[in-house]
Amino acid sequence: MDLTLTKDEEDFRDRLRAWLHDTLPRLPPEPPADDWPARRAHDSAWQRALHDAGYAGLHWPAHAGGQDATPTQHLIFIEETERAGAPYVGANFVGLLHAGPTIAAEGTAAQRARWLPPILRGDEIWCQGFSEPDAGSDLASLRTRAVRDGDSYIVTGSKIWTSHAEIADWCELLVRTDPAAPRHHGITWLALPMNAPGVTVRPLRTLAGTTEFAEVFLDDVRVPVTHRVGPENDGWRVTMVTLSYERGTAFAGEVVACRRTLTRLARTAHANGRWDDAVLRRRLGLLHAEFTTLWRLVQWNTCEAAHAARTGSNGAPGPGASVFKLRYSQARQELYEAAAEVLGPQSLDTRHEWTAQRLSSLSYTIAAGTSQIQRNIIAERILGLPRGR
Repeated sequence: MDLTLTKDEEDFRDRLRAWLHDTLPRLPPEPPADDWPARRAHDSAWQRALHDAGYAGLHWPAHAGGQDATPTQHLIFIEETERAGAPYVGANFVGLLHAGPTIAAEGTAAQRARWLPPILRGDEIWCQGFSEPDAGSDLASLRTRAVRDGDSYIVTGSKIWTSHAEIADWCELLVRTDPAAPRHHGITWLALPMNAPGVTVRPLRTLAGTTEFAEVFLDDVRVPVTHRVGPENDGWRVTMVTLSYERGTAFAGEVVACRRTLTRLARTAHANGRWDDAVLRRRLGLLHAEFTTLWRLVQWNTCEAAHAARTGSNGAPGPGASVFKLRYSQARQELYEAAAEVLGPQSLDTRHEWTAQRLSSLSYTIAAGTSQIQRNIIAERILGLPRGR
């Protein structure tokens, strides 16, 4: 992994900085957190701006509509947009970071042509329909059924913690197509149109008071067979591609954001006198080392994925993605615990940005696979330990 910047990469950074400097002051203010139609419009407008400027799908392969950027250019883009305070992917995150890369790796040419351009332009929003009331960490126990009926599947069941379902056009959906098969077989990955008859969405309110998750109920919903990504009953393998992206590179921008938050924490501690506490200073120093290391791991996973794509595999990050996910989710919680210590009594105000993030961080050791699941993957696939009985 050589991260020494070439002349082309230095020029890329300069052009990006100039574009951000000119573009960001013209953006409208961010809408209220609970106004989802407005947030969709805001996030989609930012994605369209990136697309028109040639920065959408920067690291995606050319056959998927991307720019075939180098891993270093991709990392430069993440660093510079976060440091400039540019909008995050927001409501576009499932399409851009999970579903899109999966379709690029596993989809047919027709599927790539249909779904990837609208994702890159910000025209269509995706949500994730994986977890169920009785199938979260143990995802292979999912029960949502899909029965083949001619050129369609008839889907019945329910999903929970479905990100941005209330504003989504499409859902990356896991269904069981062979109930007699072993648990990790008989599963299929479908693209579900959220406006199909029989789809009902019920938002869920989180501890932080937000409603970015929802329950989705599926009552005899027809999904065309042409919306299946990968072979029938091979959905578990396709899902591992999706989860590798979710765990390995989808959080990259958040790591840079956390490093920026850590700098702000240190400045706040200087301003309010908390910096005099040697224990707090040591805590912030350890977090600085932690997030520096996590950023190096992001660089490693990004380069690994790019190498895999060049050598003919699907380009998904390897088991190192679980190493990153395990430590990042815990470090994020520790960061916002430190923020509460810096804020003192002010941390009780749930309207404060860092307090809201502290509440949100509690979900990170569950989202994208629990910490227990990540430890199992690391033990079995990296350390070669025997499976538990």
